[in-house]
Amino acid sequence: MPTPHMQHDLLYGNIKLFAGTASPDLSQEIADYLGKSLCGRDIIEFPNENLFVRLHNSVRGQDCYVIQTTSSPVHQNLMELLILIQTLKLDSAGRITAVVPYLCYGRSDKKDKPRVPITARLVADMIVAAGADRYMTYDLHAGQIQGFFSIPGDVLRGFQILKTHLLNLAPSLYNPVVVTADLGFAKKGRTYADLIHTGLAFIEKKRTTDIKNPHSLNIIGDVRDRDILLVDDEVNTGGSMVHAVEILLEHGARDIYMVFVHPVLSCNAAERLAELQVKQFITTNTIPISQEKRALFGDRLTVLSIGPMLGEVIKRANQGRSVGAMFNE
Repeated sequence: MPTPHMQHDLLYGNIKLFAGTASPDLSQEIADYLGKSLCGRDIIEFPNENLFVRLHNSVRGQDCYVIQTTSSPVHQNLMELLILIQTLKLDSAGRITAVVPYLCYGRSDKKDKPRVPITARLVADMIVAAGADRYMTYDLHAGQIQGFFSIPGDVLRGFQILKTHLLNLAPSLYNPVVVTADLGFAKKGRTYADLIHTGLAFIEKKRTTDIKNPHSLNIIGDVRDRDILLVDDEVNTGGSMVHAVEILLEHGARDIYMVFVHPVLSCNAAERLAELQVKQFITTNTIPISQEKRALFGDRLTVLSIGPMLGEVIKRANQGRSVGAMFNE
């Protein structure tokens, strides 16, 4: 008599992992965790910049996972993701899950001005239109983006990856306090503060009438003579973090530890951050960091892998088991 798990396998088939070109190391980590090989595929860019995908083997009736982060080059990586999904759909895959550690256009999540798009909704629609049945991602910039998808998904938290490292770090910190780089991250910042049983402070940005300096920064909370965990969901150009570190030092902070989930690090962000008086940079591999950028930080950079967690989530999804149970939720 087949068990429920066996029945589920019969419905969706075996796990088939397909990697785009955006994060090959992470894709291999996930495959190693699951004890599987990445499935063969060709991704070809023609001279006219059009992309072409060909599968090496049939996926009819199988449970397929497309692993592709959508960091720089954003549009090439996004199109790779969409074309891979559609290729699997046209080959009669049993189920297709888009595994997107970092989802692009997350900041375009609302109409905050006249005559502007909601591009995050467009990206969600395209993933669904390409043929995805489910999605997995980490730390969306805004919670409402989940509602843009008409398919179920698992929105995982980088905090679950970072917390073990932070718990090990906490005993060595002097009178620590968690600081968020802006008020928008305050609610998530409370989660970090509760983890290490400490207080929470905020950096507030105020608009001024000074044309040369349209914003002023103010700290809400006590940071003087305390070690700082400066937390945010992503670091893009690094501007907010640079200003945050400067004002924290002006207010008498001790050692600063910068903690963020998505290392976008566009433009010259890595160079700007590496010059700061920051003792440690702690992030994850939702986006790969080049060897050149890693070298700028030296031994101050700690990159924690999401690979084992994603591998476990994929295994549970295939077997029809709870993902929330992994985090006692």
